[in-house]
Amino acid sequence: MSTVDSRRLVQKLWNYCDVLRDDGVSTIDYVEQLTYLLFLKMADERARRTFRPEQIVPDELSWQTLLDAEGDDLEVQYRHILTGLAREGGTLGTIFRKAQNKIQDPAKLKRLIVDLIDKQEWSGTGVDVKGDAYEELLAKGAEDAKSGAGQYFTPRALTVAMVDCMLPTPDDTITDPACGTGGFLLAAYDHIQRHHGSSLTPDQRRRLAHGAITGTELVDGTARLAAMNMLLHGIGTPNGPSLITVRDALSREPDQRVSLVLANPPFGRSSSIRMVGEDGRSSREEREIERNDFWATTANKQLNFVQHIAALLEIDGRAAVVLPDNVLFEGGAGETIRRRLLKQYDLHTMLRLPTGIFYAGGVKANVLFFERKRAREEPWTQNLWVYDFRTNQHFTLKQNPLRREHLQDFVDCYLPGRDRSERKPTERFRAFSYDELIARDKVNLDITWLKDASLEDADALLPPEVIAKEIVEDLQAALREFAAIAEALGATGSRVDTD
Repeated sequence: MSTVDSRRLVQKLWNYCDVLRDDGVSTIDYVEQLTYLLFLKMADERARRTFRPEQIVPDELSWQTLLDAEGDDLEVQYRHILTGLAREGGTLGTIFRKAQNKIQDPAKLKRLIVDLIDKQEWSGTGVDVKGDAYEELLAKGAEDAKSGAGQYFTPRALTVAMVDCMLPTPDDTITDPACGTGGFLLAAYDHIQRHHGSSLTPDQRRRLAHGAITGTELVDGTARLAAMNMLLHGIGTPNGPSLITVRDALSREPDQRVSLVLANPPFGRSSSIRMVGEDGRSSREEREIERNDFWATTANKQLNFVQHIAALLEIDGRAAVVLPDNVLFEGGAGETIRRRLLKQYDLHTMLRLPTGIFYAGGVKANVLFFERKRAREEPWTQNLWVYDFRTNQHFTLKQNPLRREHLQDFVDCYLPGRDRSERKPTERFRAFSYDELIARDKVNLDITWLKDASLEDADALLPPEVIAKEIVEDLQAALREFAAIAEALGATGSRVDTD
């Protein structure tokens, strides 16, 4: 099946989403329901195949029971299946954990089952086609602002560019501690298949499909999408152990070290817990993460993820992580963490990202590339190479989206797989020595040197609609910051009141 067939399949499934919207089913809810039904259909196909048939779900919870049921009985049976499979372990349990039926009209559910899914041979479809089709649906779901799904979605162009810099190999152990729908994990797997596929040994193939690539995700609904996404791409087995762990990655020290981390941890100021007193009044209390392997105790989620990812790496392990600007300049714990990272790790590259590429408006982010090294007295970071891809760069999600070719100059400057001593400075790419970085106030890594052309030349100003959109995004980002501060102050005030 070709890319055209894949897009036709996506469009067919997507068109039905419009029908269900009238019943209040959001885009991401629709993709979630497709996840359950696609799994059941693929399990049915595996049970019926002539060569090595495989029973994945019990007969009483099978796809055939949905085909046989009508009307209200169909809705009852569907709920029975979701409840039953949620009790299973492994991949089954991850996909069906806390599953609920969001399609309340039995007639529409029947049409989705019979006309849209049952007529397609999903197991017979090429892995790339069905996987790509599912990823396209996830991307469309991320565009649905009301669902909030975009917070779990990293632009594919950025994901692929980061993987192209990191050059994952068949012998790597790869993880994403905040995996969302699994985009980084799939990009790494795809890179290995494209560059090493013809030379993979049977052991390497088994290893890649059954445990070398794993993820952790806090949100049940997102974890199920990641598990299904990987399954459709040929990673993992329907009745095997889950490669996606559902928990808070920050809650404890890593169980094992890995050689490669790719991640875009969730944006937001801090973690917090809502406390409800006996009088019914509620307050929020910032949750500081205390771990023996952390350099500093803080409630800042991103700083905690930096520490967690640093702890995840084995010696000579490498990481590429998307992080917001506050990680570069925040004082206190932030300064402590930056000093430790520069001294004990090789923080060799930073990519400053433009605005307008994330679904969360007004986000200013960077990609940090670093490696873990053996303990020694001398600092491991000799030079931090900074690529400014933010100044005089303007993207929007629809009119001017970020594409992989936009990042090619950065990848060329990075010199993947080559000695970093061969790097050459350019207008956008500069090196800053360890001594220069440590001498900066609070070890501030928020480094810029390019001039904004729109400030120099009126002719270089952006179109009014783009300027207006950027102003709105900046205001939205500022409001989120103020909201976080207000919550923290409110929590403090509540504690003072009750003492």
